[in-house]
Amino acid sequence: MAGAQKRTTAPDPARPPGTPAATRPADLELLVHGVGGTTPEKMLGDPRTVRVTGDDTAAVFRRAGDVGPTGADTDPPPGTSPRGEPVQEAYVWCNLTSGNASRALWLLLLPFMVVNLAHWMRPAAPGRTRTIRLYGLLVRLAALSLTVLLVAAACEVALDLVAWQCAGVTACSGRHSWLRFLSPAGHGWWSVPGRRLALAALVPTALTALLWYLSHRTWSAYESHRPITRTPEADPNAGALASPGFWYGRRLGARLRAAHTAAGLLTIAAALTFPALRHDHHAALLHTLGLILGAALLGWALTVALVVCRRGRSETRLDPGTDRLLVRGLPLGALALLLLAALYAGWSRPGWHSAGRLPGDPVFGALMLVQGVLAVALAVVAYDLYRRNPDPRAAMRGLGGPAVALLACALGGVASGGVAQRVADWLDGTRSSLSGPPVTLTWQAAAIPPLLLVLLATTALLGARVARLARAERARVRHQHPGEPEDTSRTRAIARTRAMATLTDRAPLLLAVVAVTILLLGAAALTGSLTTGLPPARAAHSADEPVRIAAETAQALGSWLVGLGLLLFVTWGRRAYKDASARRTIGILWDVGTFWPRAAHPFAPPCYAERAVPDLTWRTATWTERTGGRLVLSGHSQGSVLVAAAAWQLTPATRERVALLTYGSPLERLYGRWFPAHFGPDALAALHRDTGPWTNLYRRTDPIGGPLRVPGEPHVDHEPLADPRAYGRTPQHPLPAPILGHSDYQDDPAFARARTRLLGRLHPGLPAQRPSAQQDEAPTG
Repeated sequence: MAGAQKRTTAPDPARPPGTPAATRPADLELLVHGVGGTTPEKMLGDPRTVRVTGDDTAAVFRRAGDVGPTGADTDPPPGTSPRGEPVQEAYVWCNLTSGNASRALWLLLLPFMVVNLAHWMRPAAPGRTRTIRLYGLLVRLAALSLTVLLVAAACEVALDLVAWQCAGVTACSGRHSWLRFLSPAGHGWWSVPGRRLALAALVPTALTALLWYLSHRTWSAYESHRPITRTPEADPNAGALASPGFWYGRRLGARLRAAHTAAGLLTIAAALTFPALRHDHHAALLHTLGLILGAALLGWALTVALVVCRRGRSETRLDPGTDRLLVRGLPLGALALLLLAALYAGWSRPGWHSAGRLPGDPVFGALMLVQGVLAVALAVVAYDLYRRNPDPRAAMRGLGGPAVALLACALGGVASGGVAQRVADWLDGTRSSLSGPPVTLTWQAAAIPPLLLVLLATTALLGARVARLARAERARVRHQHPGEPEDTSRTRAIARTRAMATLTDRAPLLLAVVAVTILLLGAAALTGSLTTGLPPARAAHSADEPVRIAAETAQALGSWLVGLGLLLFVTWGRRAYKDASARRTIGILWDVGTFWPRAAHPFAPPCYAERAVPDLTWRTATWTERTGGRLVLSGHSQGSVLVAAAAWQLTPATRERVALLTYGSPLERLYGRWFPAHFGPDALAALHRDTGPWTNLYRRTDPIGGPLRVPGEPHVDHEPLADPRAYGRTPQHPLPAPILGHSDYQDDPAFARARTRLLGRLHPGLPAQRPSAQQDEAPTG
């Protein structure tokens, strides 16, 4: 999505020729790359670069020739670089998402990242504060259910399949030597079912602790950087992204981290307590103790739910609070209950034997039902917000958030079922000695083949539409190059690239089809598992032959597909752990998915923008204040989103000295449609009113970037750049010009011209630099 950004050279007409360097106004272009990352050498077009500020994670670089004589951390004399263009700086942030090998582990957090996106996808609805809060509450509850689902899946594998089923059956434990000390045949201390469960509980406990550690550690590394301090009253027309506390969610992050950690520990404690409690009906003392412990678990779980429900994000002010007592007490209390549950389960109970599945099968069905209800309720709330302020460009009529939340739940369910099924097959090669995973998980896996059929049909329809559009584009291409010799293959290539670029605009249709299919198949799977209590193949054993064959095929193929998907997932993660290029590919996914703060799920991959936006804001504000000069924030692809977010955080006085140059920008095409509350037309119009001049470059062949469509401001969007630059061979292009699509915008002459015009509009006719930024009153463009 992001190509190498190359240096261009252009004169600056705003600087009168012959003006001495000491009296010239300072000009700076701050380049911000897109997703996938690049190097400062490529961005600046020079093999010799110097880091002027920042660290190994994110930093600002300059060409060595543009650094002042006193060292790398000082500015050169005011004016332009020796090449006659503004001094260029490159902000390199790719290490935030694809730096070291540990980021490959973030693949495991994919469902958490997806549900976190749903929080930010609500429709724009000014004045609907209570409904907006209800929307956020429903997303946070869906996120909490995913944490419980993950830990419950770990309990299913470790406690049920390993400790309860396999270790309790001699035929299974005999095949695995590492389980023999748990086998009842050995009559060892650990052979008691409750003690086996308590020992196995170390696995999900370690998983929960790891998630807490990663969340706390990544917050310190990424999101603990405070934004520049300013008062919200300074900019009454700004949107939510201009709020002082938008990029600093310390308080909510700490609360959610404590609540989700406690929820995970309570899930493990419940998996230990209730099987033992079910056995203790005839032991009065143990039964009473179990009831007290169960009531304590239920009470603490309600406390966790209240903490999640009670408070959302506080963005109108910079909130440094942490709720220390709550943040420490909630997980410690859950840990204490877990230890009591382990002690209770491990108590000696003569005659207690493990048989069948571990009691607790209905948990997965209940989670599936809760998630479906939350998704439907979220859709009702989202549509209510949308109809109050309808935006025709909003994806899925404002229902993108509920669809994404449902997709996150489906990913979590399929991953849980896949892991459980693979472990069961590994433990029980003959598939005769174990009962296997819960029936609900088997039904979920059987729903995968029908879902893939629907996806294939939808993809085929989209492919046919692209083919029709490509045929129509051929005539337009020929019309745009009159008088040139016809090159059929060249025309077809240009038309096909333009047609393929439109697939981005069809993403709402694809997501809508997937969401509806998931909802219907999920309802069918839940109904089948609850009514029959059998896997699909056994449930359809007495049905008509076509139904029986379809059920058997779906179950077998679904299990195979889940296994294949899990294998590919692990292989990709292992390769990314060792290979930097593969890690960079995964980083592209995180560049898009982790732009937003962790407002719904604290275990999602960290938000790099909570580091990048303060970096850009501080650099812009301090440079303009120190030099009183002109600055162009120049962002490509995802870098344009960071540039816009940074501009929102600037004070009005600083914005007057800053122009925006965006190219290949998804600001409206992706962010405006999918996140209308924060990048919708009203928000972009407010940003344009409050900041300096703004120019946006795009191509029709670009599948990511597009026009911004700022209401009432048609001059923000430059006319589409020609791509390729020349249809055939010309004296200027003796070799065929490539179709660039999303890359190499800076090579186009229109880029240098646009930058020059922006600098001229910032300070038209300014003869020399003034002593300070506060003395300079500059009109906005």
